[in-house]
Amino acid sequence: MIGEKAPLFTLRKQDKEKVALDDFHGQNVVLVFFPLAFSSVCTAELCQMRDELAQYKDLEAAVLGISVDSLYALRAFRDAQQYNFPLLSDFNKETSRSYGALHEDFGLEMKGVSKRSVFVVDKDGVIRHAEILDNPGEMPNFDKVKEILAQLGHK
Repeated sequence: MIGEKAPLFTLRKQDKEKVALDDFHGQNVVLVFFPLAFSSVCTAELCQMRDELAQYKDLEAAVLGISVDSLYALRAFRDAQQYNFPLLSDFNKETSRSYGALHEDFGLEMKGVSKRSVFVVDKDGVIRHAEILDNPGEMPNFDKVKEILAQLGHK
C-alpha cells in the first residue's frame, strides 16, 4: 500500500457537500478513519486533531476525518466538538474497505465499521504512510504522521 496511488473517493461531508480526494491534488492529505462518532476514543482522537490543526497546516496538509456514520450524525458530532476540518460519511463503507480500514465484524453485533487508521497521501496522490489499527481503543502515532509530512515538505 505504501508507495501506491491512494484509492480515489468522493464522499459527502457533514454539510452534504461532495468532497473528492482529487480535490486535494497538489496538497498533502491526512486521512483519519475513525469507528464511531461520539464514542470516547474517537472524540479524544478528533479533538487532538482539532487542537493540532495549525501544525498540520504548517506542514501543508489537509485533514479529513472519515467514518461510516451518516452525514447527519457527523454534522452533530462536528458541531458539538467544534471540529475545524471536514468529517466525511463513508456510509456505504466503500472507501474504508478500499483502504483496508474496515472491521467487517466490530462487536456488539455491528458490522462494517471503519478501523481507526491514518494515512498520509502526498501531493501526487501516493500513500506515504499507513497505520491501520485492529484495536479500536488504540490511537495512531500522530507524531509519526507529522514526521512523514515534514519529510514530504522538503522534497
